[in-house]
Amino acid sequence: MCLKLHSKIVVVVSSLPNLDCSTDIIFVVDESGSIGYANFSIVKLFLRHLVGRLDIDSGNTRVGVVTFSSNVGTVIILTDHSTVLSLQSAIWSLGYRGGSTNTAAALAYVRTTMLTSAAGDRINAPNIIVVVTDGKSDDINATVVSRSQAVARIADRTASQQTK
Repeated sequence: MCLKLHSKIVVVVSSLPNLDCSTDIIFVVDESGSIGYANFSIVKLFLRHLVGRLDIDSGNTRVGVVTFSSNVGTVIILTDHSTVLSLQSAIWSLGYRGGSTNTAAALAYVRTTMLTSAAGDRINAPNIIVVVTDGKSDDINATVVSRSQAVARIADRTASQQTK
């Protein structure tokens, strides 16, 4: 499958290897005005196909989704959907809001709320955070700081797991 966004980026999803280990994946999806409704629909289609290739039904892979524009929008925590079909339906039902691009707030939300046991984050599972955006953050400095803090949190947790 090949998807084209903004006539600049081509994303190809053909097959992904089976993961035999637990993994928690959070998609952080831009729904700002610069994305537009048509491209947001393409991103939803891409995510539906991508999660269809993940090992969700066995419980090995958990997926969360956070949409954002001026602020954090729809949130699907890691334990909300335990089947591929349920998650695909939830992704397809995501609404488009438009607005500005507060990437820093979205990353801060992921760091402080999504990467917690209350949101289904597993201490023994690596975290993968995927940000889907056109790259036009409203406050690039705050976004860089927030990204660095999120990376540091994941790195600290990984280091503590390796010492156990």
